[in-house]
Amino acid sequence: MWQSMLGAVELGLLYAFLALGVYVTFRILDFPDLTVDGSFTTGGAIAAVMITHGYSPWLATAAALAGGLIAGLCTGLLHTKGKINGLLSGILMMIALYSINLRILGKPNVSIMGETTLLSSIDPLYVMPVVVIAVKLLIDLFFRTDMGLALRATGDNSRMIRSFGVNTDTTTILGISLSNGLVALSGAFITQYQANADSSMGIGMIVIGLASVIIGEAIFGSGKVFRATLAVVLGSIVYRIVVALALRVEWLDASDLKLITAIIVIIALVFPSLQRFLKHKNSARKRTAELVEQALIDKKGGAANVKAR
Repeated sequence: MWQSMLGAVELGLLYAFLALGVYVTFRILDFPDLTVDGSFTTGGAIAAVMITHGYSPWLATAAALAGGLIAGLCTGLLHTKGKINGLLSGILMMIALYSINLRILGKPNVSIMGETTLLSSIDPLYVMPVVVIAVKLLIDLFFRTDMGLALRATGDNSRMIRSFGVNTDTTTILGISLSNGLVALSGAFITQYQANADSSMGIGMIVIGLASVIIGEAIFGSGKVFRATLAVVLGSIVYRIVVALALRVEWLDASDLKLITAIIVIIALVFPSLQRFLKHKNSARKRTAELVEQALIDKKGGAANVKAR
């Protein structure tokens, strides 16, 4: 049990980059980017192929990051310059990346078992928290710059920020590229962690990323960027722990992982609304009780006045 929880925390840290990437597009830019399912595999495929060909795992991981940035750039160009709907541009790029990823891999599956990777000589449980926090702080720092503030404003009110002379096409492309770069980085780390890259490893990654973001915000709250990104990282860890606990239930199998993910996301989405409903119901009940109590007091006071007369 304890070993399973430690493994879940390790996976949560590796998937934290995915969660941060999804946070950038869905929360900062308010852009429904489905490129994630493809760019995650792109990062893993590039890392696996380069490592098996003898390249440094550092260079392979950097190349995976670059591949994700390029994938996001293409999606951003389709949306801003090609005037294609944001959701559709992400779907188109996701479909294109499936074939591109197969080209990169050369076959459906590539194993890097026995190869030297970034995670083969370290304990992810001790090193990855430092790496994740460092990336999180860099993202926080970026969003405090003029370009970062412009990117945030683009998601909040693109018409207003355009009136100040900001090119929202540029900020949108930058945000989508940054998002998919982080997603591809997560894919590269996951590939090195499990010593395997698969052409279908990215299926459902957008749901996992959304689950991490929603769970993090529901439990730890959201506000300023620093707190929001921290909540997303912690949400990724909590999500993996919940999945690990769910898979320990006897009547659930590993093949039920996608179903478990969907149920977790549904609960996370419904929970805030249910919380507001219960709060409103309790407030209404309290108000009703106060009115009844006041009516009884008034009734007693009226009876006392009649008796005095």
